[in-house]
Amino acid sequence: MRIQCHKEEILSGIQQIQNVVSTRTTLPILSNVLIEADGENITLTTTDLEVGMQCKFPAKVSRPGTTTIPAKRFSSIIRELPKDELDLEVSDNHVASIKSGSSFFRIMGLAKDEFPKFPDFKGAASFQIEQPILRDMLRKTAYCVSHDETRYVLNGVYMVAKDNKIICVATDGRRLALSEKNVELPKDFSKEVIIPSKAVNELNRILEDDGTVKILIAENQIAFELNNCVLVSRLIDGHFPNYKQVIPEKVLQKVSIDKNDLEKAVKRAALLTTEKSNSVKFNFKKGKLVLDVNTPDLGESREELDIEFDGDEVSVAFNPQFVQDVLKNLNEDNVIIELIDELNPGVLRGEMDFLCVIMPMRMS
Repeated sequence: MRIQCHKEEILSGIQQIQNVVSTRTTLPILSNVLIEADGENITLTTTDLEVGMQCKFPAKVSRPGTTTIPAKRFSSIIRELPKDELDLEVSDNHVASIKSGSSFFRIMGLAKDEFPKFPDFKGAASFQIEQPILRDMLRKTAYCVSHDETRYVLNGVYMVAKDNKIICVATDGRRLALSEKNVELPKDFSKEVIIPSKAVNELNRILEDDGTVKILIAENQIAFELNNCVLVSRLIDGHFPNYKQVIPEKVLQKVSIDKNDLEKAVKRAALLTTEKSNSVKFNFKKGKLVLDVNTPDLGESREELDIEFDGDEVSVAFNPQFVQDVLKNLNEDNVIIELIDELNPGVLRGEMDFLCVIMPMRMS
């Protein structure tokens, strides 16, 4: 195999896909990037058996072929090359030679025989969605994904696509975020899947401000085609809990608060919380919201915000990090807080298509 290409094009490609490579794999081939040169294109592929990525870009292919090279090392070398043009040649025994200007590198590679086959999604159900819409939905929900491996069905984002609507939900048992958007789906399209958190994180990283993404769903796998890249992932097998039961049907108090003011106040109040005492008490009173923190052996803090509130006084304690996670991922100027009492969950809403349910903490 021999190719000539621009440094920035191959660097962009390897940077897109190298995060998938596992650093703790017991299979050496999984630390490598598969390089395939054919016609006028190069295809780069990485996988950790759960998530895989593939990207394609143009190059001058003097001699077609395939090989695999250690991905991280290859990326580091390409990044530091002195010239924009580079020459990559691979011998029959998979020794790769890289030349650029006065620089020369030789890397030992492996044959592609043991490299896992990239999934084929021919005939899979599919639909398209605008990239910024999908990115916004994942950004508003992914922080609620559980990291408790004993509750594996919660280790991803639950996506429902039907009735010309996309719903993304994530929960860790103490909070739940839901984002909903109207989109155009194929006739009678109906799918429910749980996308693992690693795939969600990689997808968030490559989604852009414009363009569309094609989503293909097979029996136990999902693929996202965008920006000359394909991201594939296994789906989490299992039944996601009934999230609708968690959302309070009725609320007694409802107040709109400036998002930026609340975010700054919660951040300041949380400065005197600890891992063991990590709650902020939200006291809703006539015309004001008082945030109280009292941590034994450390101290106390108080923040007051002027708000339009004339309902019955109510107090409820929340984990401040949960509240901050919601606020920093909202684009709106105001956030709506809905409450029942100190024992029932509170709901934070942005626009009509987003909400986050947060369980209250015990107040001393």
